[in-house]
Amino acid sequence: MERRSGCGVHQICFLFLLLFSLYPVCCRASWMWLGITSVGVPEKLGCANLPLTHKQKDLCKRKPHLLPSIKDGARIGIAECQTQFEHERWNCSTAKELSVFGYELTSGTKETAFIHAVMAAGLVQAVTRSCSAGNMTECGCDTSLQGTGSPSEGWHWGGCSDHIQYGTWFSRKFIDNSVKNMSSARGGDALLTMNQHNSEAGRQAVAKTMATDCRCHGVSGSCAVKTCWRTMASFERVGNFLKERYEGSVQVLDRSKRKVRRKEKDQRHVPIGKEELIFLNKSPNYCLEDRRWGVAGTRGRRCNRTSAGPDGCNLLCCGRGYNTHVVRHVERCECKFVWCCYVRCQKCESMNDMHTCK
Repeated sequence: MERRSGCGVHQICFLFLLLFSLYPVCCRASWMWLGITSVGVPEKLGCANLPLTHKQKDLCKRKPHLLPSIKDGARIGIAECQTQFEHERWNCSTAKELSVFGYELTSGTKETAFIHAVMAAGLVQAVTRSCSAGNMTECGCDTSLQGTGSPSEGWHWGGCSDHIQYGTWFSRKFIDNSVKNMSSARGGDALLTMNQHNSEAGRQAVAKTMATDCRCHGVSGSCAVKTCWRTMASFERVGNFLKERYEGSVQVLDRSKRKVRRKEKDQRHVPIGKEELIFLNKSPNYCLEDRRWGVAGTRGRRCNRTSAGPDGCNLLCCGRGYNTHVVRHVERCECKFVWCCYVRCQKCESMNDMHTCK
């Protein structure tokens, strides 16, 4: 049995390496692939056989205990991206391929900007969470604030503040080399600068959305003294923060090895903030399928006939109209507890309209 199991792992590794070697340069593999893999696959493959750059593999080998956090960071980044764009023409779709997002990862559009930002933020969130949980020896709670506060106002810093500094450091160390590797294949230095800026904007989003939690101490809950600590917000809030930045993202000039400047002439003197998302190229409309560029189109997507928002049939279907299907839905209802000891339910049936884009 052990021999067969070992053989299976070697076969997986061989097939993976063969696929990686045959993959197009423009869609090179990315660490983001870890976010769509099955449980246990990265550990079985090992750092040397994962779709990482040489520097990422070296970092993975030196810190193998961080591999679950890297995988978790990729997973929550992809999940939040798909949640934020669930009802829009581009719905952050992924494919079971090594680049995960296909050409969208290097297209230089607003969508590329959001992908890099949310993935970098996801890695910060996952690594920092692991530090606070005590899963790593090299980081733990952030103690830099402890012992300070405002005694006159009856509070002081204490507890376990999230060590976001370590998570941010690791995200920079791990991702920026990857960004450089992918960008060099398509777009050159301008795309590299754009992706690095947006990755940093994602890290800043985690820092900007941090909150202060406090606990009261005193007789009969009088809250005479409060102990406070800094904690990360839910990743949904980070996603909302980045989605707002996506909506107000800035197009910049495609100039290699020069300072990033806004494309609009009358705005070029306005500096670009670290929290702003930037892009080089305008986005396609994502209405029609274009396999060459990895655009899935909106045909067959479910829409809301009564909505005036992006999920409405008029906008999502790009004016092509929609089909209406009647869907039969059966569920348990009118459940009652019967002595003794089971629950008896009726079956309730409903007919609902479902609309899909033509």
